[in-house]
Amino acid sequence: MSRFWSDLVHDLEPYVPGEQPRMSDLVKLNTNENPFAPSPHVLDAIHAEASETLRLYPDPQATALREALAAYHDVRLEQVFVGNGSDEVLAHAFAALLKHDAPLLFPDITYSFYPVYCRLFGIAYETVPLDDAMRIRISDYRRRAGGIILANPNAPTGIALSRQEITALLDEHPNLPVVIDEAYVDFGAETAVPLAASHPNLLVVHTMSKSRSLAGLRVGYAIGDAALIEALTRVKDSFNSYPLGRPAQAGAIAALEDEAYFQQSRTFVINSRERLMQGLAGLGFEVLPSSANFVFARHPARGGDELAAALRQHAVLVRHFPAPRIFDYLRITVGTDMQTDRLITALSSALIPETTAP
Repeated sequence: MSRFWSDLVHDLEPYVPGEQPRMSDLVKLNTNENPFAPSPHVLDAIHAEASETLRLYPDPQATALREALAAYHDVRLEQVFVGNGSDEVLAHAFAALLKHDAPLLFPDITYSFYPVYCRLFGIAYETVPLDDAMRIRISDYRRRAGGIILANPNAPTGIALSRQEITALLDEHPNLPVVIDEAYVDFGAETAVPLAASHPNLLVVHTMSKSRSLAGLRVGYAIGDAALIEALTRVKDSFNSYPLGRPAQAGAIAALEDEAYFQQSRTFVINSRERLMQGLAGLGFEVLPSSANFVFARHPARGGDELAAALRQHAVLVRHFPAPRIFDYLRITVGTDMQTDRLITALSSALIPETTAP
């Protein structure tokens, strides 16, 4: 069938998501899902939408959800855009804001969907190397560009920029669109959303998949100047004017309304992350400082691919990226205490041949 493909499809190298296997007694720490269930209020709201009204189209503007998001982030309604997960929102941003004559800039080690979108939309891009400590240096972006996109905290490193650093980046590039992808910001980083009021070139992208435990619902959104939001809406409405179904809109609103549950669950994840980092350090791992719901770590004596394979034998899945500079690292999602214990026990077993050899 490939003879019917367009040249675009032939040349694409699609994004490869984390494995979603079906294994019994599996400890799944490879896709950065939240280990805790959504708020009970979210489940109630979704159940309430499972009614005869499903025969009707949802609100194409998702007005009630956008109003809830605007109130939550203290912005105006026209500054909020919603979509099916942050990946769809990002796709609209690439098409609407980031295709220019000069190249788009992003780190050499970051979310691997960025170059995929560039190839899909025909966007010229250049990667900017992280420093030796795997950090983004704002000063490295002082070069010709058509736009900038940064994940903050970065993925897969988990290292975050401060709001002060983001402000400096925006001030240095007032005439460029700057997209800050904050998929993991709720786990310890500073959001750039307050900067949108004074920086019309800033678009901040969020997801409810991680900190709100709604990966299965697919809700993402963006906040920025009204002109940026209008550009996203023009792209969306050119091929799909109904981005979110009724259950997704209702569930997302309920998640925003249960602030106590959100704060409790994110605190659990942050505390579990510190426990995980301590456990890995105790086994001799080098662990990068993380502000996300995952850690990025390597062992001086064993390769990342070897350790990932050994963990799989113990029914523990982590993410390994066969890419330059990070080949020896593992990205490990923060799980429950029980899952962390399983991981540390499996790693201890995998490391025994190296630690006991004469």
